[in-house]
Amino acid sequence: MLSPSDKPANRFRVRACARLFVVTSALALLYGFGVAAMAGNERTAASGAHHVGLADSRVGYESTAYVTDSKVVIQALGERQRLVELSENSPLGLPAVAQALNSAEIDLGRQLFFDRRLSKNETLSCAMCHIPEQGFTQNELATPVGHLGKGVRRNVPSLYNVAFAENLFLDGREQSLEEQIWSPLLAENEMANESRKAVLVKLGQNPQYKARFAATFNEGLTAATLGRALAAYQRALLSGDSPFDRWHFGVEGSVSQGVTVEPYPSQAARGFSVFQNSGCASCHQIGEASALFTDGQFHNTGTGYRRAGRALRPPSVQLAPGIFVVPTVDAETETFTDDGRYEVTGLEADKWRYRTPSLRNVALTAPYMHDGSIATLEGVVAFYAEGGGGDPAQDPRTQSLTLSQSDQDALVVFLRTLTSNHVDALVSDARSVAIGERAAGGQ
Repeated sequence: MLSPSDKPANRFRVRACARLFVVTSALALLYGFGVAAMAGNERTAASGAHHVGLADSRVGYESTAYVTDSKVVIQALGERQRLVELSENSPLGLPAVAQALNSAEIDLGRQLFFDRRLSKNETLSCAMCHIPEQGFTQNELATPVGHLGKGVRRNVPSLYNVAFAENLFLDGREQSLEEQIWSPLLAENEMANESRKAVLVKLGQNPQYKARFAATFNEGLTAATLGRALAAYQRALLSGDSPFDRWHFGVEGSVSQGVTVEPYPSQAARGFSVFQNSGCASCHQIGEASALFTDGQFHNTGTGYRRAGRALRPPSVQLAPGIFVVPTVDAETETFTDDGRYEVTGLEADKWRYRTPSLRNVALTAPYMHDGSIATLEGVVAFYAEGGGGDPAQDPRTQSLTLSQSDQDALVVFLRTLTSNHVDALVSDARSVAIGERAAGGQ
């Protein structure tokens, strides 16, 4: 049996850590700060220019004096990672992947994921909603904007560890990653393509894609192989090996390239006890050898009820920093109507039920809930501590929590330890391809 440090998934982390240590050592000599200070920040990055967190916090957005704190996302191409290694030996804390992935399919899927030409007017790519630097979701918007500025009614689900999801989308309407690609590609308010044929014809007219599909798949470019390529890249976004994993699943205290993993915080350990004792783990489940932090099922927490009860004519609407208008008409549109799992099953009991999200990397994937209505982790914990959204039909487990402020604080600290060691390496890998757009070759 391989030791933890010899496992391919951990070699992926070690290589990234080695690069970071060399770079930071050089900077320390140049600028005079100690490498010991850097050792406490154990999240590794394959390239300093590419990392999670490049989003505008919008602090002070209500004021005309607002100044953005967003960062430059792409200064140079990132560094390609061997993502296939993660599928061959899953990162610590994750179950084994059901099927090994293919490097050529991952590479083709990655290129497609960042190609704006997959949308009708060639302005939107998959990565413009699932932004790598924002946890493969969107931190800056509660719900995304699609084709021609049309609103999308649900918060963007993160793609970390989507390989393990049995039900896709927040209402579970798809079960196949290969097939689910057609929902955003064809939705009028997302990428708005007229048909599957229209997408395939456009890609088939591009000599580079035509050649790459022929080299990767015996069938060449088809609806099925397009799905396989995009699904392969998404399945490769495996993300475990968090501080919690090293504490709970057994390699805390290991030393990698001179950087010692920090001991697990006592407040986080207390937060984990609160998590278990308060029943959070009944939905966000943890196994003996791995944890996805989700049961994959659908639950009513009262969020849908609360959204449905909002006024159709809010007292004011913000248009820009410090600029508000008072609506004079009702604002009811399809964006406001969302019955959750009920839309798939037609069962009244499924109204306002949504899929349980994983808690892995949850500190990176704000805002929260199906509609992005809660901005912070602290807000989510307080929401449950106050009994959820108030729907009489909501899951009883969300109605009766008793959490002191100390309990809530500990829970948040625990949740922040679920951030993977190599999320920055995934960002660098994502940015290792040029964005496909109209001016790109072959169009």
